[in-house]
Amino acid sequence: MRLKENDVVTLTLPEPQRLVAQAEPIPLTILFEDPHLIVVDKPAGMVVHPAAGNFSGTLVNALLHHCSDLSGIGGVLRPGIVHRLDKGTSGILVVAKDDLTHRGLSEQFKKHTPTRKYIGIVFGQMEDEGQIDARIGRHPAHRKKMSARPRIGREARTHWKVLKRFIHFSLAEFHLETGRTHQIRVHLSSIGHPILADLLYGGRRNLTSIEPLLLRQGLQKLRRQALHAASLGFVHPATGENLEFSSPLPADMEEAIALLEKLGRG
Repeated sequence: MRLKENDVVTLTLPEPQRLVAQAEPIPLTILFEDPHLIVVDKPAGMVVHPAAGNFSGTLVNALLHHCSDLSGIGGVLRPGIVHRLDKGTSGILVVAKDDLTHRGLSEQFKKHTPTRKYIGIVFGQMEDEGQIDARIGRHPAHRKKMSARPRIGREARTHWKVLKRFIHFSLAEFHLETGRTHQIRVHLSSIGHPILADLLYGGRRNLTSIEPLLLRQGLQKLRRQALHAASLGFVHPATGENLEFSSPLPADMEEAIALLEKLGRG
């Protein structure tokens, strides 16, 4: 609202709230745990750490209930968090329990040495394999989105390999050299192959033209982007051991693939 001379503005300030993540008894799928770190399989729909609009029900809230010894480097709202997955992306995350491990893992992610493989269902027929080199930064008009054509961006590189083909879709594997916010989703959308059911980057809108009707109706039941962090490998900062973890595709993605196998082959 544009103010005019002599207008009076009344401001009511709420009482300040202490920003500390609270422990909550939320079930976790734990793939590995020792005194230094914990590896979890995050379900789709779970936010990694508390933030505006999501101060409860997060992975951090669940971890604080499971174990009290998380690294403090991330602060009171992000204890132990070394890297993140989007709310709608399922799959593997590693969390640090002590500060030395946190620094060691952070250094590996900074140097892009961990191996990360994602599985996703994308629109269209991609080439058998390839890579996307496009800088990623904040979208100039939509603050919740990232863009592959930003005014200011950071280097980002995504490799892909097609695993299966359907009439309207491809099932693909993605490897990251970098780990920018929304990287796979932004990169795939930028080349015209958005992730299925991705509301933010065009993967829901494109469903309106998909035939047959039964296929379209079935795929519309998927309530999050069809992207899964299927494997993660890194060097244990305390022991020097090479660790590798994998996670099977969750039921909703398996159902979407089964539907494509049945109705999307032509």
